Parts: sequence; C-alpha cells; structure tokens
Amino acid sequence: MAQAQLSQTLYPPQTSTQKREYDYDLVIVGGGIVGLTLASALKNSGLSVLLVEAKVESAAVAKGQAYAVHMLSALIYQGIGVWDKILPNIETYRRVRLSDADYPNVVEWETGDIGTQDLGYVAEHQALLHPLQEFVKNCPNVTYLCPAEVVNIQYQQDTVTMDIKVTDQMQTVYTKLLVAADGSRSRIREAAGIKTHGWKYWQSCIVAFVQPEKSHNNTAYEKFWSSGPFAILPLPGNRCRIVWTAPHEEAKALCALDDEQFLVELQARYGNQMGKLELLGDRFVFQVQLMQSDRYVLPRLALVGDAAHNCHPVGGQGLNLGIRDVAALAQVLQEAHAQGEDIGNIQILKGYERWRKRENLTILGFTDLLDRIFSNNILPVVLVRRLGLWMMQRIPVVKTFALKLMIGLKGRTPKLAQH
Repeated sequence: MAQAQLSQTLYPPQTSTQKREYDYDLVIVGGGIVGLTLASALKNSGLSVLLVEAKVESAAVAKGQAYAVHMLSALIYQGIGVWDKILPNIETYRRVRLSDADYPNVVEWETGDIGTQDLGYVAEHQALLHPLQEFVKNCPNVTYLCPAEVVNIQYQQDTVTMDIKVTDQMQTVYTKLLVAADGSRSRIREAAGIKTHGWKYWQSCIVAFVQPEKSHNNTAYEKFWSSGPFAILPLPGNRCRIVWTAPHEEAKALCALDDEQFLVELQARYGNQMGKLELLGDRFVFQVQLMQSDRYVLPRLALVGDAAHNCHPVGGQGLNLGIRDVAALAQVLQEAHAQGEDIGNIQILKGYERWRKRENLTILGFTDLLDRIFSNNILPVVLVRRLGLWMMQRIPVVKTFALKLMIGLKGRTPKLAQH
C-alpha cells in the first residue's frame, strides 16, 4: 500500500438507527499471496468478498522472491483447488539435510520417514502469485480491485465503512469485516492501535539465485554456521535459491563484493557437492526480525500473515504461517456464516485468534531458539546442539517429530487440508 496517512476512526457513535445494507461481507486489504489465498479459500463460502491491492498486477508479480512451501500449505492449496496450477512451475524436494558447521554427523530426512511422496516444495513469488490471481478472477463471489488504495476506515458497531480510491475516483464501501493482509508494516494494524512485540536480530539475510554445475537432486539444505544459518533451496531448471544469514556488517560487505569474489565466499559455505556455481541476477540483503502482534483481532477486524507476525527465516516458516492463518480464518468465518452468525463479531473472531496465535508463537519461539543455539561457538551450547543432532539422527521418534514440526504437520489441521 502507498505510504499516505490512513485516516481511521474506531467505533464512532451511530448516526442512525437504520441498519445499513452491506456491499460485501468482508474486505481483504492486501493482494499478495496471503490475501489472494484467503479470497480463494472463500470461493464456495457463500460470502461476498472484496480484495483490494494497491500495486498494479505486473509490479506485484515481478517481486523477486522464493519460498519454501510446506506440506500443510500444499494440502491447503489442494483443498482450495489451485494446486494443479501451481505445481508445474515449482520444484519438489524429497530430501532435507541438516548440518552444523564442520560437525561430521549430518541429519538427513527422506520421504520414507513420514510415508509421503514429497517433503515440500520451493516456489518463486510469481509461481504462486500468478495462479492465485487468475483463480480469484474466476471466483464469482470475489471482486478484485487492483490497483486501489484504502484512504479512510470507520469501525462502527455493526459495520466497517471504507473509502477506497480507484483510478482517482472515491468509492465508499460497507462491510461486516475487514481483514488486514497488508504485510509487516501494516497500516491497518497501526491505525487500529494494535501493538506488537519483538526485536530486530543482529543478522541480515543475503538472498540470491545460483546455477550449480551438478544436479541439486531435489535436496534442501540447512547448514548452520556460527554467523547464522545458510539454506539452499532447489528450484526448477536446476537452479537454487540461497538464503545466507550473517551479522549486518558481514552481510553488507559480502553484498559489496564483485560477482567473482562473492562466488568464492559462497562456494566456501555452499560446499562442492554440486560443483561450480554460477550467479544468476542480483543479490539482495534484508534485515531479520521477530514480531508478534498483541492481538490478531478486534471487533470487525482480523490480521493475517505478516500483518500479525514475523519470524526468523530459518526453516522457511514465514509464508507458511500466513497460509495456515488464512485456512483457519476461512474455516471460522464459513462455519459462523453457515450458522447465521455475524462474521465480524469479536467472539467469532476470537476463535481464529485462539487457534492461530498460540501455534504461531510456538514456531516463532522455535525459529528463534534454533538461530540462537546454532549462531555461536559457546562450548556448552555447541555440545547441547550436537547432542540434539545426534538424537535426531539416531532416535526415530525424535527425528519424525522434528520433521513434522518443520513442515507443518503438527498442530490443528484446517478442514481445507483434510482430503
């Protein structure tokens, strides 16, 4: 969304006792992957949906990112009915290798550990966004405004009034519920006065695409070093995405190197299992943070995805948490609507908050603990973490539990994923 100030009034007095007609049952602000997934998940809900995105479609699709897509997320997309459009353009991984610096014992998970065909997937941003955009356009109950900007919001007892600017024209919309899917700097969350807690890490992440000389063999790597985690994610066309975590100054210095020097440093971390590397495109660096909102809901307002929480990128959890938020919220709203209840009622929305806030906090704590335990050379901590790796390697129940936690198969499963 544009950075103009968002005017917002919380629950002003009603000016009339006459009940207003609703234009939409709910409005989703933010047409990224999470917002589009929610709109798609509500296709057969009987709810009328407005999806508002500030960026033009081509700009949104051009975003150069890649994500791990966990098994639970894949099952959710299957339940929505869009997975067959996503799968041909993403890569599968069937093996995960976890290692700690120069420690020789490597933990390796394979599909046989949980009896599935795959362990997960890696998708570039556009490989998820474009199929979801096309899917939403074919949802008869969804109106998709792009580009459009929310400029004013008023929360009242039984409605949310929104002023939306579309190509220099203002529209006033009345809805039962507003869903903020507008990212970690959510203007809607801030304007509603919802506080957040967390911190920025001492680390930044370098992300880049590379082409290895040899096959990636559909293997995802998580290599821990004292400076931070280093992940290698397989992509179509035998490309790989690297996510290299390092202290801020080190990350900036690495990004400042020319391509040849950067590849020398990269190869030292990457290893020689795939031969020589070729750098594809630009490198990017971003700071890492952890954030949890105090509340996910207020009367007639719900937060999803990065608007509600952020976590360390270790394990590729971030987007997957947002997809789980969406599946949970869609289920809560559909069940309430089927029973004739008001979907903007705080008691209904608290059902979503109870479901997701605790599960998200567990993953935020898990990723934070992983990063802190592995990103140091303190001898007692090194001994403890290597004992943990030994246990995962040798004790099947520990190994299976760790894998299921990482790929989303622990916790409450939404109905969209039960098929």
